[in-house]
Amino acid sequence: MTKKIFKEGRKYTFSDYFEMKNSTEEIVAELGYSFSTKQLELKKSTELDQELIENLRSSYYSIIPKISINSEIAKREVMIAPILQAVIKTVDAKLNIEYSIEVDEKLSGLIDYFFRSKQQMIVIEAKKGDLERGFNQLAAEMIAVDKYEENDFPKTLYGAISIGEVWRFAILEREMKSLVKDIHTFRFPEDLTDIFSIIKGVLS
Repeated sequence: MTKKIFKEGRKYTFSDYFEMKNSTEEIVAELGYSFSTKQLELKKSTELDQELIENLRSSYYSIIPKISINSEIAKREVMIAPILQAVIKTVDAKLNIEYSIEVDEKLSGLIDYFFRSKQQMIVIEAKKGDLERGFNQLAAEMIAVDKYEENDFPKTLYGAISIGEVWRFAILEREMKSLVKDIHTFRFPEDLTDIFSIIKGVLS
């Protein structure tokens, strides 16, 4: 008999998923979804403002020697937020920061960044620089959004996890209740153009 992950009578927030020792597959399965890791064909925008991207990159290079990045908040402000702020200038979308959501006893808390457009996208940073355990938290947040939103919203939900220097994307096929993690990762600032084009491509 498989041991249950969740304890009766306890409320779980998204941050609790980061602390879980279980695999993503086990966690997702208990929430009623399937999980796999594949090479995703992510949408990429070809209409990019290269000057905006290069200014973003050069700004990072100029300030990073003068800033101590030793916390989650520091990474959010210096490495993640500037990218999202630049993207929002170029798309017809709304960016919610620390978006509160409550579905049930297993799924509630704050989503660090929640984009709304014709498509939807969640972006969070992994605590303590742990991309794998951070992905468990992203998975829980994506499932929560799927359960929370109306059925007439887009059939595919997009997510991304970032520890600042590294990004990884995921999709949730809502009708099939299938969560897929991209096998690839993207580096910041080296792969900034790819990161920017994917986020813009999804939201456009």
